[in-house]
Amino acid sequence: MIKTIRLLWPMLLEHRRTLILGIIALILKDLLAVGAPLLIKAGVDTLATSLVMSTVLWYGAALIGLSIAKGFFQYWMRVLMIGVSRDIEYDLRKRLFDHMVTLDRGFFERFRTGDIMARSTSDLNAVRVMLGPAIMYWTETVIMFLLATGIMLWYDWKLTLIALSPAPLVSFAVIIFGRRIHARAEEIQKIFGAITSRVQENLAGVRVVRAYAQEQHEVAEFEKLNQTYIGENLKLALTSGSFMPMLEALIALSFLVVLWAGGARLLDHQLTLGSFLMFNVLMGMLAWPMIALGWVVNQMQRGAASIDRLMQLFDEKPSITAPAIPKRLAEPPQGGIEFEDVSLSYGPKLALSKIRIRVEPGSTIAVAGHTGSGKTTLVQLIPRLLDVSLGAVRIDGIDVRELDPAQLRRHIGFVPQETFLFSTTIAENIAFGVETATREKIEWAADIAGLTPDIAGFPEGLDTKVGERGITLSGGQRQRTAIARAILREPKILILDDALSSVDTVTEERILTGLAGVMKGRTTILISHRVSTLRSASQIYVIENGMLAEQGTHSELLSAGGYYADLHQKQLLEEELEAI
Repeated sequence: MIKTIRLLWPMLLEHRRTLILGIIALILKDLLAVGAPLLIKAGVDTLATSLVMSTVLWYGAALIGLSIAKGFFQYWMRVLMIGVSRDIEYDLRKRLFDHMVTLDRGFFERFRTGDIMARSTSDLNAVRVMLGPAIMYWTETVIMFLLATGIMLWYDWKLTLIALSPAPLVSFAVIIFGRRIHARAEEIQKIFGAITSRVQENLAGVRVVRAYAQEQHEVAEFEKLNQTYIGENLKLALTSGSFMPMLEALIALSFLVVLWAGGARLLDHQLTLGSFLMFNVLMGMLAWPMIALGWVVNQMQRGAASIDRLMQLFDEKPSITAPAIPKRLAEPPQGGIEFEDVSLSYGPKLALSKIRIRVEPGSTIAVAGHTGSGKTTLVQLIPRLLDVSLGAVRIDGIDVRELDPAQLRRHIGFVPQETFLFSTTIAENIAFGVETATREKIEWAADIAGLTPDIAGFPEGLDTKVGERGITLSGGQRQRTAIARAILREPKILILDDALSSVDTVTEERILTGLAGVMKGRTTILISHRVSTLRSASQIYVIENGMLAEQGTHSELLSAGGYYADLHQKQLLEEELEAI
């Protein structure tokens, strides 16, 4: 309940005017509804003493008018209250997405994409149903119960107490079954998240699945999850299915009590025929809200379980945030970078240890090292995708932790190892993050990245759609598209993290030649396993086991005879073997 209030109360307050109007319409509808049995009582008692056609017509017209007015308010009750649930669903979805894009990599390592999608769709829908139809029927049940029992108590309190004698059994059933439904609903949502994750992973990794001929295995694994999901839903249906007949039986018992006790009082002339009919009509009017109570409890418990799952996402906080009063880089910044005794650990594992590197503004440096040595971790500190454990990373003398990450990243073009493209056109992928990009600038960036010859062969040129994650492009084409995206930003700091690994040496040379003009006046950091990429840098740094092992120019490192010299020798041998 506390989580529900914490999540939904601000939104309910925001839409309080519409919600209040909806509740007013509901109350008016219920007042008119209970007016009908009172009219029936008055009419029957009047006609019992004097049967006049004009009186019959008057009461008939009054009942029709009452029904029309009741229908009018019932319409607006549904429009307003269910409309509020839709508005809150919109607000909640927007707030959830806005929150998730602020979270850092740790969150996405703990939560699978499919599970996040399930919470963003199925769980949100469960909350909407709880806020709209469920709350509406719950409120209607309470108001109708109070109005009907109030009238019944006014006319015959003894018969009313007898008629409501099964009510404690209804309350007991609601409590017991409500707990069971909540537990079942929470388990169902978890399994649905697992199913969504499985589907998402298989669709994203369809090439791997086919390459290893694992289609049948994945189908079998999905079948297991699907059977578990069906099984849990059947258990919930069994619980809900037992609840509804029990409520109907208790309602039928109430009717029998009214017929038996009320009939006896009617025969003893302690109750008029009109009052007897009124009691039966009011009990009938209470029947639907009590039957709906079972569905309401089901949806409320489902919604509560979904709120618990959504709150797990909302309770996640980004570890990298802007300071309260951030400093600002100059516009444009100079681009000087300094790693000042930088150390970083993932739990007990030390990824970087006491790295000291100074990059002069406008210079080009390169970073080499074995896979897993810490190269990517090092450059991710510059745009604050990670934060140091010890030491500091400074841009133009300012610690990056004192800057607003958004302002910092606007001046950085980062091409990561794992290239990601959106399922839009090539032009839109290149222009991502640059809203003012013109067609000419997009073509210029594509040309610098060596993508122009490939674009000429595409059916719609730059307007060719690349499919999900760029699946229709080759690895090299995806990398060059990502390079063009970074170039188009015209950043002061350009980071290429093994961004040429999927292109051949001829294309690499063409791209590097094109980049030479772009890199003038910009601070550039190259990460690569190819000496041909590294050799043009003014300084080359070799990282081994998270530590700075070597540094110097291309010729100096060749003379030193360390890792870099060995890498150069191996690649020369590979080129000679390929030439044979």
